[in-house]
Order: sequence, then C-alpha cells, then structure tokens
Amino acid sequence: MTSQTIDTTGSGGDAPEAPSDGSPSSSGLRGHPWFTLITVAVGVMMVALDGTIVAIANPAIQKDLGASFADVQWITNGYFLALAVSLITAGKLGDRFGHRQTFLIGVTGFAAASGAIGLSNSIAAVVSFRVLQGLFGALLMPAALGLLRATFPAEKLNMAIGIWGMVIGASTAGGPILGGVLVEHVNWQSVFFINVPVGAIALLLGLLILLDHRAENAPRSFDILGIALLSGAMFCLVWALIKAPTWGWGDGKTWTFIAASLLGFALFSFWETKVKEPLIPLGLFRSVPLSAGVVLMVLMAIAFMGGLFFVTFYLQNVHGMKPIDAGLHLLPLTGMMIVGSPLAGALITKLGPRIPLAGGMAATAIAMYGMSTLQTDTGSAVMSLWFALLGLGLAPVMVGATEVIVGNAPMELSGVAGGLQQAAMQIGGSLGTAVLGAVMASKVDGDLAGNWKDAGLPPLTPSQLDQASEAVQVGVAPVAKGTPEAVVAKITDVAHDTFISGMSLASLVACGVAVVAVFVALLTKRGANAEAGAGVGHI
Repeated sequence: MTSQTIDTTGSGGDAPEAPSDGSPSSSGLRGHPWFTLITVAVGVMMVALDGTIVAIANPAIQKDLGASFADVQWITNGYFLALAVSLITAGKLGDRFGHRQTFLIGVTGFAAASGAIGLSNSIAAVVSFRVLQGLFGALLMPAALGLLRATFPAEKLNMAIGIWGMVIGASTAGGPILGGVLVEHVNWQSVFFINVPVGAIALLLGLLILLDHRAENAPRSFDILGIALLSGAMFCLVWALIKAPTWGWGDGKTWTFIAASLLGFALFSFWETKVKEPLIPLGLFRSVPLSAGVVLMVLMAIAFMGGLFFVTFYLQNVHGMKPIDAGLHLLPLTGMMIVGSPLAGALITKLGPRIPLAGGMAATAIAMYGMSTLQTDTGSAVMSLWFALLGLGLAPVMVGATEVIVGNAPMELSGVAGGLQQAAMQIGGSLGTAVLGAVMASKVDGDLAGNWKDAGLPPLTPSQLDQASEAVQVGVAPVAKGTPEAVVAKITDVAHDTFISGMSLASLVACGVAVVAVFVALLTKRGANAEAGAGVGHI
C-alpha cells in the first residue's frame, strides 16, 4: 500500500519513494532500513540500560549524598512514573510531528539529563533530572518503533523488531553488570555520564541517517483533554502500584488512587468517543489481535519483571554474590534473548505470531515453575538452565507482541501503538513487582514467626517481628550486633528458608500468569496493516 508523499524539497514534485527491499536509498545512508535500525537501537539501548543500571548505583548515591531510603526509592520511581505516564502521549507527538524529530529530541534530552544527574550534588536534583530522563525516554521509545514500522517492508519487519527486542533485553539484563563495574571501579556518576557519548552517537547517526516518515492522514490536532485525562489516570494507577508496598494493599489511600484511576480511564474512554481527533481512537481495540497483544505484553511483564525482581535478592543476599557476579549469573538469560530475538523474528515471519507467542509463554511458565524450586544451595548450573529457558521464552513474546500491536494499528497511529506497547510493558512490570511483592510479604509474614520459634530462637516482640519480616523479604538475615556466631547461623538459616518459601510462591503465581498468557497468545495474528510501512511517503 502506497501513500501520497509530501514534498519539502521546494521542487514541486514528489520526494522519492523509500525503498521496499531493504536496499539503500538514492541518497546513500539516509533512510536505509538497516542503518535506521542501528540508529534507533543505540538510542533505545540507552533508555533500556538506565532502567536497571541505576539500581546498582543507588547505595553509593545514598551514601555520597546523605539521602534517606525513601529518597533513593524516588530515583527509580520518579523515572518510571514519568516514563509510564507520558508514553502514549509521546507516541501521539511522533504521529503528529514526525518520528524522526521526536526521536532526536528524546535522545538529546535524555543524554543532557543524564549528564546533569552526574553533576548533581543533592538528592533533589538527582530525582528531578531522573523525571526529565523519563519524559525524554518516553519521546524516544515509541518514535523508534514508528521509524522501524515506516522504514521496513512487511516481510522484514519482524526481523527488525527481533533485533530491536534483542537490544532491549540485552540492555535490561546487562545493566546490573555494567553498573557494578562502573560503581566499583569508577564512581556512581559514571553510570549517568556514560549516556552522554552514547546519546551523542545516536544524535549524529540520527541526523545523518533517519528519514522522516509521516502518513498522509496523520493527525493535525491535539486532544488536550484526552491527554490530561489519560495522564491523570495513568499517574493514579502507577502511584498506587508504587506506594502499595508501603501503604499496604488494604489501606484506604491505595484504593482511593486505584478508584481515581478507574474513574479517569472511564472519563477518558467517554471523551474519546466525542472528540474529532482522539488521542487513542477506541476503534483500535476492535482489533482482537491488537487488544490481545497489549494484554499479552502486560502479562509477560508481570511474569518476567515481577519474577526477576526477587532473583537479584536471591543471588546477592542468599548466595552472597557481589553485584557483578549476580549480573554474570544472569548472562544465560541475556544470551538467550540476544540469540532468540532475531531467530524469533524469522520464525514469526514464516509461521505468524500465534504459535511462537504461545510457545514462548509456555516456556516462560516452565521457567518460572523451575525458579520456584530454587533452594539456598542450588548450584549455578541449575540456575543457568532456568534463566536460559526464561530468556528463550521471552524472546518471541517481546518480538511477536510488539509486531502484533504495531502491525495491527493504522500507519498514522504507529506512534500511539508504540506508546501502547511500551506503556503495557511498564504497567505490567510495576504490577508484577507490586503484586508478587505482596505475595512475598504475605508468605514471609505468615511463616517467619513459626520458623523462628521452631529454630529455638528467642521470641520477638511484634515490633521486632515486623522489622525482621521486612529484612527477610529481601533475603537479609536480621542479625543484631554482638549476636553469638551459633545464633547468627540459626537466624541466617531461618531468614533464607523463609525468603525461599516466599520467592517460591511468588514464582508459582508468575507461572500461573504465564499460563494465562498462553491462551491470550492464541488470539493474536499477523499485523493486518504491516504492509503499509515501507511504502509510506517520506518528508
């Protein structure tokens, strides 16, 4: 399908069509599909890496800036909140003004905010610039998908998204390793300064290579009220998920924000049926495959991010590994995502997404079940087996669900679709961490007192038991100074055994979520509008 081009050359004629066979355009590098992929991958790598690399730096930041634990939490929460709330709106900006422009602004702003964090000397400044990072990251991510959708022909789009997913997976999993090396051998500021040269490279490549693609019927106005309603609803939902572990799931404040979120989504849905150019045309969700792809992305992120959250505590606090060693133990997961993502792209191109997606979620379910069997003395070989299977299962889902969402949306809404894909992943990750965290907390609270008593340890007061439970939920033994070594050993055994029981239950819940996702995957199919991509006119 070919759209009319918009001439900006001043010659009065049409601009030359983008090639549909993956070969270079007549102007050389500009608009070349594979060089476009390399360019957006550099930018996406920077954002994905920042999602996990900073966690390793948090203790050093806390010590250097004299911050409280709550302050340090906002280094992560502020970034995530800004990213999740603004992704769909940022995608719409790309659809309106062009994905090349929004990508370049996102790259530049993200790198600049990163440099500013490295120069900050207060926790307030760090958190403020992290929020800016999230906003600029939100501009960058949907724009990257929009550029891939517009540049690649349908038969090569899955392979491109496969490599894109590989970069995200490898960067996310590799963050703790790189972060550990930088914090240990340089300083915490280097975790942020590294984004400056990476951003400069992405900007230079973008200026030289990226070609702006815009559909003929791209939106020309903004749904301001829709943006406000959706942003408010997303904020209330994400805020509730962030604060639920602190407030408690039974607390009135948690449910007040959840209720406000539901009301915001209801008002947004009503308004979208009335406005001439809605932020998200609700007709998008008449596509069962697209809706299934969004749900599948949420479920995948719940199982993956929620389950992986406890693995880092398991490796570092139960097995006593340093951050670098813990990151190295996750290399089987990273490696299988790197290998599996482009292979999944080729497989999905040949078979369609349904079978690879269902098979990927089945493998994820088996991996999460395997992780529920981990014990305090489980060896590296067994852990590597389950981590590798998890990476192998996730690869086709990252690729296929993305293609299903973006490929089933009209070309003029590719940015919104990319924002939906990313927002679904962010919400799923937050939901997974919050819900599985609640499962872990409930199991530890229920088991710790009995396990403590059975070990013959001195009884704890209710206040001491609460403090001990909080420590055990992250695999830490609540040992007071001056405790005899024999008692320390008993407390450590109780803490680790109780943590393992909680992690096991959380992993089984994640397994159940993955099983549900298998059936959702059966509702997907190849993007009905994918063929619109490479033939669209360019500016």
